[in-house]
Amino acid sequence: MHMGPIAWGRLRAAVVFLDAALRYWLTVYPLVRWHARRWRRRAAAIPDPVLRRIALDTHRSEGGNLEGAAAFAAFAPLRHRASALRASVAFQAIYDYVDALSEQPTSVAFANGRALHGALRVALCPGADHAAYYRHNARADDGGYLRLLVDSCQAALRTLPGRPAIERQLADAAARMIAYQARIHSRERETDELAAWAQAHTPPASGLAWWEAAAAGASSLSAFALMTAAADPRLSSDDAEAIERAYFPWIGALHVLLDSLVDQPADAASGHRNLVEHYAGPDEAAARLGAIATMAFASTRTLRQGTRHALIVAAMSAYYLTTPAAQLPRAALARERILAAAGGFAGPVLAVMRGRRSVGEMAGTSADAAPRRQWVSVTFGRPGG
Repeated sequence: MHMGPIAWGRLRAAVVFLDAALRYWLTVYPLVRWHARRWRRRAAAIPDPVLRRIALDTHRSEGGNLEGAAAFAAFAPLRHRASALRASVAFQAIYDYVDALSEQPTSVAFANGRALHGALRVALCPGADHAAYYRHNARADDGGYLRLLVDSCQAALRTLPGRPAIERQLADAAARMIAYQARIHSRERETDELAAWAQAHTPPASGLAWWEAAAAGASSLSAFALMTAAADPRLSSDDAEAIERAYFPWIGALHVLLDSLVDQPADAASGHRNLVEHYAGPDEAAARLGAIATMAFASTRTLRQGTRHALIVAAMSAYYLTTPAAQLPRAALARERILAAAGGFAGPVLAVMRGRRSVGEMAGTSADAAPRRQWVSVTFGRPGG
């Protein structure tokens, strides 16, 4: 029986989806849970009570982020999969912790945010010396917790055979995340400061507005994609550059703009900044998110094992687009445009995501109580959250 290109595309998507699920459940999930327990124990031993509370609260509220980050490692060669996973988990734990610390009130928010997020740069650069991460923070006695996380990420990265090929890209990704986080949390720096930074770092000829470029810079997905790629000894500098071009700006921009899209109601209530609010209205937002999604999926076709990257983008998109906030009228057109861009992957990931949310509701918990970046693990089928 003859199968057309659409049918072949759906079959290929289903095969990649099944392969990813098996890899995740058999070789990733047990190990990431072990690492999560280990870091929770370390957090519980932090001497300063405020830092200890923040670290433990982060593990409780953002613990699924570790699973989402580690899920990238499902695509790493088996021999180096554990190292890619360890690096990803440690990096995500650092990001969640310093982000939570940066949100604490202070008169030097910009300097404090930049110093704390400096741990991201050191973590991605094996051999780099520790900095005084808490130098602008009112509290600093974490019992070595942040340094241990940085050391763990560095140690894991050292063992990845393709690491030399990604050094420059990882450094650039860290610099973007630090710059964005320092500005977005600071009340000393208004929107003009964030806009000026984003405009200066907008890729030429991309056509991105400043808030779209800022979203791309904020995303951590490129770091996880690069660390996973470095587990393959065949990785070349050309491969690394292709990954960076795909994730920055297109996949990263889609990631953070989707986060902003579904956060609009909560941000409006709390007075927090929201990048999607810079669009003229829902129609413009839908057009731009649809165009960025189209570029994000198209960019995966330039990558080695691009179908796997397309699954990651589809999984991330489906997580956001099945939240209650994404069902509101103001998000409906954007949801339609993004799912159209996902093509053959849209059906499988939406079906699993909706099933997972239904199981969560029957268990008496909201799927949206799950941490925001948990999208990969739940798309691979984690039952009931």
